[in-house]
Amino acid sequence: MTPEKAKQILLEDLKSEGFADVRVTRADSIPLAPARLREFLEAGRHATMGWMEETEERRADPRVLWPEAKTIVLAAMNYGPADSDEPLRALTRKDSATISVYARNRDYHDVIKGKLKQVAGRFAAKTECQVKVFIDTAPVMEKPLGEAAGLGWQGKHTNLVSRQLGSWFFIGSIFTDMDLPADEAETDHCGSCRNCLDICPTDAFPAPYTLDARRCISYLTIEHAGPIPVEFRKPMGNRIYGCDDCLAVCPWNKFATAASEAKLTAREELNAPPIAELLGLDDTAFRAKFSGSPIKRIGRDRFIRNVLIAAGNSALPALADRVEPHLADQQPVVRGAAAWALCELAEPERFKAARAAHMEQETDDMVRQEWMGTAP
Repeated sequence: MTPEKAKQILLEDLKSEGFADVRVTRADSIPLAPARLREFLEAGRHATMGWMEETEERRADPRVLWPEAKTIVLAAMNYGPADSDEPLRALTRKDSATISVYARNRDYHDVIKGKLKQVAGRFAAKTECQVKVFIDTAPVMEKPLGEAAGLGWQGKHTNLVSRQLGSWFFIGSIFTDMDLPADEAETDHCGSCRNCLDICPTDAFPAPYTLDARRCISYLTIEHAGPIPVEFRKPMGNRIYGCDDCLAVCPWNKFATAASEAKLTAREELNAPPIAELLGLDDTAFRAKFSGSPIKRIGRDRFIRNVLIAAGNSALPALADRVEPHLADQQPVVRGAAAWALCELAEPERFKAARAAHMEQETDDMVRQEWMGTAP
């Protein structure tokens, strides 16, 4: 089988599985990646994501991850919202929480990896080549590779943008030791647009094309394990898992389409879940509600921490009754967030009474600082 024919078969198979666009690049196509990654890490912009440093060498060069790799196939799958205005409109509903669009149904890692494995297996059987499949969890720099393959370009918000698909899409990859014809790289089409930079509620972009995870709501609500820094709590609004602002305002999303894969289409109950309801989830209920969802990965304690911040930002005093029981939670990170939220919602006398009662038995220094209003 010729490389050209093998590529055609692979692309057709991937598209039959629901991938909206598929492009091919060489394993050595991102020579600038090691230096750029080193600069990012040295600046500390990866925050507490130590795994980025631990996997730096493999992440920067696909040939270190798998020395036999010659070709990398990048496959994009849409997950866009049915209503393009909904992600920003959801931020105005203070009694409800906002979940990033990609996380409103099944875990995309499982959905996409399953499809990639099936396609890669069929391809290997036909060509007798070796293949490896990756989707986001492995140390693969999908966005620079996607740009090199012509799938899109890294916009000023650092996400990949496609002229055909906008930016609401996942990227999976198939590595192979077979030489396949590479596609041409894409060029930058952001122009003078600054929408994504200007809308960021926490100023997480120190410069165009540069993200500081330490200020990013997606990082803070998903990867960050400790208390949410005080300066970011108000800007979080009702976002409890991720943030879509920089994607939602991108003009190229006029070409985006809604998710075509049923498992990636939003579950109705996760479009605008009531904050009061979420505050009532214990660990068992949390696991049941988010079974099969990427949200389950952060665990109940981090999740409730986020919901408490949303409650504190709601300006709905009635939610104080749902917040107060969390002052006695077993986890300090939950108790601390509850103290902050109660301060925002309760009448001064009620807050003072709660502080007096709980400070007396509080043993965690971080939570004591929350109560005293001196948390870092």
